[in-house]
Amino acid sequence: MARAAASTGAGPTVTVAIDQHFSADRRIIEDKLAYSILPFSMRAVVWLTRPAFVRDWMIRASENSAPGIWSAMLCRKRYIDEQLGGAAGEVDAVVNLGAGFDTRAYRLPALADLPVWEVDQPENIRVKRARLQTLFGKIPAHVTLVPIDFDREQLAAVLAAHGYSLDNRTFFILEAVTQYLNKTGIRSTFDFLARAARGSRLIFTYVRKDFVEGQVMYGQEALYKQYVSKDKIWLFGIDPRAVADFLAPHGWQVTEHLGYEELAERYVKPTGRQLATTPIEQIVYAEKV
Repeated sequence: MARAAASTGAGPTVTVAIDQHFSADRRIIEDKLAYSILPFSMRAVVWLTRPAFVRDWMIRASENSAPGIWSAMLCRKRYIDEQLGGAAGEVDAVVNLGAGFDTRAYRLPALADLPVWEVDQPENIRVKRARLQTLFGKIPAHVTLVPIDFDREQLAAVLAAHGYSLDNRTFFILEAVTQYLNKTGIRSTFDFLARAARGSRLIFTYVRKDFVEGQVMYGQEALYKQYVSKDKIWLFGIDPRAVADFLAPHGWQVTEHLGYEELAERYVKPTGRQLATTPIEQIVYAEKV
């Protein structure tokens, strides 16, 4: 994973924390921990968006530079929360790959009795560990924080060294991860997932291959310029038509494969808010067979 990708780890949680400023009937996701778990500089950004006019300006700015990304970050988190909560009684463990400053392990009641491994780059793990110790006095007993360089270290070995066993039926999460991996990282990660116990679950997001390769812009020229051309941290994409074939050799069967228009219909429309959707990213829910 490109080292620069570590700097993007707080972004989705900042968006979630800002969403908490809306009234309950207009929030897309509920997350009372999002603000508290962020580093100080990010908490300052969220604090500044308490006035509606500042918050609305920030959302408009986001929509102008990357249409649909704001709602995408909220909707995908809400979707993962719901699938994870529904499957919690059918799995033995949770592994969140590229966890960033995600708060699921600390706020979802369904995870209170499940062991959770949060895996990310060392700099993100270091900051998150410090925030958790400040908030709770210690790392919650059911959570293990795992630092890793996805492109250079073997996921199976690193997780095993932190007490994880592939014998566990596991709910794996790769939220906004795959685009940051090079081909070696992708191969290593999915070779690891191929060894998962039958009945395990997997949710991952991906960016369209034709966008990463610069063939189709989908109205996201600024996003392409920033993440693909300039920073060169979006490295991998998948053709939506090839998702099932991509997973099948690794023993995974697609349960649900959604675009963000469908997620917005579920989660944004009931709030009455008008937010764009993005066609460049999709989300997949799969089961190990």
